[in-house]
Amino acid sequence: MNDAPDSPASDQKGRDYRKTVFLPQTGFPMKADLPNREPKLLARWAAAGSWNRLREKSQGRPPFVLHDGPPYANGPLHIGHALNKILKDVINRAAQMSGTDANYVPGWDCHGLPIEWKVEEEYRAKKLDKDQVPVLEFRAECRAYAAKWLAVQSEEFQRLGVAGDWANRYATMDFASESVIVEEIGRFLMNGSLYRGLRPVMWSPVEKTALAEAEIEYMDHVSPTLHALFRVLRAPAMPELAGSDVVIWTTTPWTIPGNRALAYGPEIQYALLHVDHVNEGALVKPGARLVVALALLPQFCAEAGIATHTLIKTFPGTAFAGAACAAPLRGHAGAYGHEALMLAGDYVTDDAGTGIVHIAPSHGEEDFALVVAHNRAHPEARIEIPECVGDDGTYTLQAPGFEGIHVFRAHEPVYAAMTALGTLAAKGKLNHSYPHSWRSKKPVIYRATPQWFIAMDDGNQIRQKSLDAIAATHFVPDIGRNRIGAMVAGRPDWCISRQRAWGVPIAVFVEKRTGEVLRDASVMQRIVDAFRTEGADAWYQPDAAARFLGNERNPDDYEQVMDIVDVWFESGSTHAFVLPPRNLPFPADLYLEGSDQHRGWFQSSLLESVGTRGVAPFKAILTHGFVLDESGRKMSKSLGNVTAPQEVMTKYGADILRLWVMNSDTAEDLRIGKNILEQQAELYRRLRNTLRWLLGNLAGFEESERVPVAEMPELERWVLHRLTELDGRIRKAAKDYDWNGVVPEIHAFCATDLSAFYFDIRKDSLYCDAKDSLRRRSARTVLDQLHRCLCAWLAPVLVFTAEEAWLSRFGEEALSIHQQDFPTLPAEWRDEALAARWVEIRRIRKLVTASLEDHRRDGLFGSSLQARIGLTLPGQTLSAEEWAEILIVSQAELGQGEEVALDVALAPGAKCERCWRVLPEVGASAAHPTLCLRCEAAVEG
Repeated sequence: MNDAPDSPASDQKGRDYRKTVFLPQTGFPMKADLPNREPKLLARWAAAGSWNRLREKSQGRPPFVLHDGPPYANGPLHIGHALNKILKDVINRAAQMSGTDANYVPGWDCHGLPIEWKVEEEYRAKKLDKDQVPVLEFRAECRAYAAKWLAVQSEEFQRLGVAGDWANRYATMDFASESVIVEEIGRFLMNGSLYRGLRPVMWSPVEKTALAEAEIEYMDHVSPTLHALFRVLRAPAMPELAGSDVVIWTTTPWTIPGNRALAYGPEIQYALLHVDHVNEGALVKPGARLVVALALLPQFCAEAGIATHTLIKTFPGTAFAGAACAAPLRGHAGAYGHEALMLAGDYVTDDAGTGIVHIAPSHGEEDFALVVAHNRAHPEARIEIPECVGDDGTYTLQAPGFEGIHVFRAHEPVYAAMTALGTLAAKGKLNHSYPHSWRSKKPVIYRATPQWFIAMDDGNQIRQKSLDAIAATHFVPDIGRNRIGAMVAGRPDWCISRQRAWGVPIAVFVEKRTGEVLRDASVMQRIVDAFRTEGADAWYQPDAAARFLGNERNPDDYEQVMDIVDVWFESGSTHAFVLPPRNLPFPADLYLEGSDQHRGWFQSSLLESVGTRGVAPFKAILTHGFVLDESGRKMSKSLGNVTAPQEVMTKYGADILRLWVMNSDTAEDLRIGKNILEQQAELYRRLRNTLRWLLGNLAGFEESERVPVAEMPELERWVLHRLTELDGRIRKAAKDYDWNGVVPEIHAFCATDLSAFYFDIRKDSLYCDAKDSLRRRSARTVLDQLHRCLCAWLAPVLVFTAEEAWLSRFGEEALSIHQQDFPTLPAEWRDEALAARWVEIRRIRKLVTASLEDHRRDGLFGSSLQARIGLTLPGQTLSAEEWAEILIVSQAELGQGEEVALDVALAPGAKCERCWRVLPEVGASAAHPTLCLRCEAAVEG
C-alpha cells in the first residue's frame, strides 16, 4: 500500500501541485523501536499513577476478579510465566474496557520446597549441613531469598506490560498471609476433617519430605527386578499346595524386607508346575514345585531359565483362600519369622509378572489399603505395617540385616540374602517410567509415615461437595471439567504435612497421653493473632508451647507439631487472604493457569474452599497449554532451545511476545523460536502500518467534518458494519474468556478488508478530492472510527503500540487508551443486507482485478489507472463511477446481462498530473490543462 504518488504533481507550465494533494502526515514512525519505546511508556504510566486512577474511575462498576495463581519466587521468569501473565493481562484489560472494575492483585508463593531447596544448594556448595543451622536463621535466609526473586519477577512481569496492583501484591510469606493460612488449618481442625494417620505417601529420600502428586514427574529409570519364592505353609482350600513355592515379581527389590502378605486374583487361573530341567545359571532348582498364573507361565519360565516342566494342576485363585506363606527372608539375621497371608485383591491381573503380588503395606497405596481392610475385618489375624525405611531412604531397625543401607542400593544385599536362603528365582533389569521429584530430579519412593490428612469423605463430605462445585463451574476449554472431576473422584485423603523448615507450620498440639489432637478455639486464636504480628516464626520460639497453650495446660503434656503445611494448601487458601480482606468478591470470577493445575492449584483451591466454606472459590476456570520449541520439543538448556522472555523483549519488545501469545491457540501447547518470532514481527508490522496509515490520513481531522451515517456512500457504511461484527466478536471473547482466533481476525480485517480493499480504494479520494467533499469527509469520518476502535481493541494485547497510536493522534496530555472503555457502536451501523451485497461486489472485484493483472503482465498497460473497462453484470449494483473507484481504473461502462462479463482496453484521454487518472476531460481547462475537472475544482478550492 503506497502512502502517496511517487512522482511530482506538476503541469507543463511548471506548476507544482504537490502541496494541493492531501498526503498522509504523522509522527507515528513505521519503525517501532519497541525495546526502547516500551520502557518510556511504562515510566509514563507509573508517573501518572495510572493504576490508581483506573481504580478511582471504576468505583461503582460491577467488579471482575481474576484471582492470580502464585508463581514460585525462586528464579527469573521463563517463557511459561510470560504466556500465563500475558493471557491474564489481556483478559483483565478486556474486562476493564468492557465496563467492569477489574482489580488484579498479583501474588507469589514463597514457602516450601522450591525455595528451601535453592537455599540448601547454597549450603551444599559451601559443604555445610543445613540441619546444623538454627531453624530461625535458616528460615530468615529462605525469606531473604524469596524476597529477592519476588522483586526481580515483579519487575519482569511489569516489563511485559502486565497491569496490576504491584505496590500491594500478595505473598504467602507476608505475616498477614501466614496468619490466615494457619487460621484455615484451624478451620479444618475445628470441623473435624484434620487428622493424623499412617499411610504411604510419595517420599523424596533426597529432600527428606513427603511430596504432592503435583511435585512428581515421570522419567525413564532402570530398576532392578526379582522373582521371589514364598513357601506355602498351609492352604486349607487346597492342601496339596503346601510345600510348593508361590512366585512373585517386583521392580522394587528394596521392598522385600517390608513384605507382610501376598495378593491374588480370585478370577485368575493359576498353574502348579514341577520343574524338570533348568538352563545353566538358573537359580531355580529341578524338582521345585512352583505356582504362577497360567497365562504368564511361558514368560516366567523363559525369565527364570526353566528348560522343561510338568504341569501338575490348574486351579482358580479362590483356592488360595486362607493360605499362608513364609516370607522369602525368613531366617535372615534371625528375623522375618512372620507369615505372609494370601489376600484376595481385585486389582491383581495376569497381564504381567506372575499374577501374584507381593504386599509391602508401608510402600504402596493399594498394598496399604488391602492390609487395612483385612485388619479391620480380621482383627484376630492383624497384619503389621512396619516402618522399614527412614527419612533419608535408609533401612531402619525394622529391616534386620539391612540397617543403614539405602533402598536404591539395596537390591544386591537383598539378592545375596535370598540366594543364600534359596528363595531367589530370578533377577533382572527393567527400563520404565518411574516417579521422580520435580525439584531434585531424583527417584522417589512410597513410604508409610505418620502424616496429617484432610478427610475427603467424613461428615464434611469434601469430595462430593467438590464434585458438585465442578459441575457448576464454567471451564474453558470444557474438557477441563472431566480432568479435574476424575482426579477429585479418585483421590485419597489430602496429605497436607511436609517435613521441612520453611513454611507455615501445622500449628496444632497433640496430647501425649491419648494421642488426640487438641481442638481448642482459644488456643488457635492465640496462634492466629501471634502470626499476624510476628509471622510463622512465632511457632519456633522457645516458649511457643507454653505461650499458646495458656496457663490452664502443661506444655510437657503435649507434642508441639513441627511439620509444615503443604505449599499447595497455602496457595489453595490464597482466596482467604486476598479476596475478602481487600473487598474483592468471593468467589472469584476466574482462575487461569496451565492445564497441569487441574491436579495442582485448581484442585487444592477447590478442596480448601469447599472444606472451609462449602463452595468453590471460582466461578470459571481457564487453562492454557505449555510452551515448546519450534520443533515441538520441550525446552531444555542442554538442547539449547530455550527462548527466554527477557531476550525476546530486548530484541523485539514485549508487544511481539504478547502478539505471539494472542495469535496462538492457547488451549493447546504453543511453539516459539526464532522463525516464529520473525513471523510475529512481520504480522506486527502490518498492524502497525495500518495504524500509521490511519493516523497519516486523519491529520487535522475536526468534528465539523463528520458525516452522518445515512449520508455516507455504501462503501463507508459497509466498513462500519464490519466494525459492528468485530465489536461483537471481541465482546464475546471478553465475556467468555475465549480469545482463540480473535487477534488473527483483527489482523485479517486490517490486511484484507482495510489495506488491500478499503484503503486501496479510498486513498485516491483522501489524497485528491476537495477537502470538503462528501466522499472524502465520509472516509475520514470512518477512519476516525477505525482508529478509535482498533486502538481500543488492540489495547489489551499490544498495550504499548495501542497507547503510542492513541497519543500520537490526541497528544501527550491526552487520557491514556487504557483509561478508556471499548467504544459503544450504534446499532444502526449493523446492516446484514448491505454486508451480503458487498460480499458479491468483492467477488466481482476479485475477478476483475485478476483479469487486469493478466493484461498488465501482457503489457497492455503499466497501471490499472490506464485502463477502461466494460463490465456486464446480472443486476445493477453500483454506478459506473463507483465501479471505477472500486476497481481502481480510470473509466468504467456498465451493461446488463445474465452473467458477469468484462472488456478491458486502454482508457482514452490524457493522464491527470495530480490524481493520475486517464480521462478525456484532461486538457479542457485553460487554467489547468494537465488536470481533470475534479482536481481542477480541488485546486481552485
